[in-house]
Amino acid sequence: MEQDEKQAMIRDIALQVVLILLAILAFLATHGVPQRLFAKLLHRPPNPRAVQAKRHFVTGAQLLAEARRSPSNSASLAKQALAEAESAIALDPKDAASHLLKSMALDLQGFRGNALEALDAALSPLAAGSLADDERGDALLKRAELKIKTSERRRVDSVLADLTESVKLSPRNAKAWRMLGECYEGNKMGEEAKKAYKEALELEPQLNVAQEALNRLGSS
Repeated sequence: MEQDEKQAMIRDIALQVVLILLAILAFLATHGVPQRLFAKLLHRPPNPRAVQAKRHFVTGAQLLAEARRSPSNSASLAKQALAEAESAIALDPKDAASHLLKSMALDLQGFRGNALEALDAALSPLAAGSLADDERGDALLKRAELKIKTSERRRVDSVLADLTESVKLSPRNAKAWRMLGECYEGNKMGEEAKKAYKEALELEPQLNVAQEALNRLGSS
């Protein structure tokens, strides 16, 4: 009987843990915080510094979400999110999620060059290991976008390399395929562009930009 009570207690504790995690995820979803940035929160950090880093990260991500929803107060909230991201990085520089948060906070303030540097840090050998393949793919896509928006648009080969790797790591991302098609088309690589646009359309049939590009390239 004692053993049965012990097992029942263990089940109750496990259920409480699951409910707490679900409550946290529900809160994050309600506040519009990017889901991918919280994937690592389900794993227990290995040391007190990492615990503190996660706290700064969560606070920063919440501030960033508020900044996106509040245009009138966006700059101030984005600055606060940036400060939290930098505090998290100082405590745990190997966690790519904090570098990604820093990049998004900088981008929201219009500092695209600095945002690009933060993305480079997230994708560096020091931090990239903390990302899953699809997360790395999304980060590479964002880096390609920033390169195109800044003076680094001249580095066509670099953008093409990021997008090519992005679709390998995250093959179900229609936006990545569409951007890859545009990059190929800009380089006069018609057949490669058609293939990329077709992949984008298979994933997102209503993607008019890709369909128009195929029509323009004379795809059969």
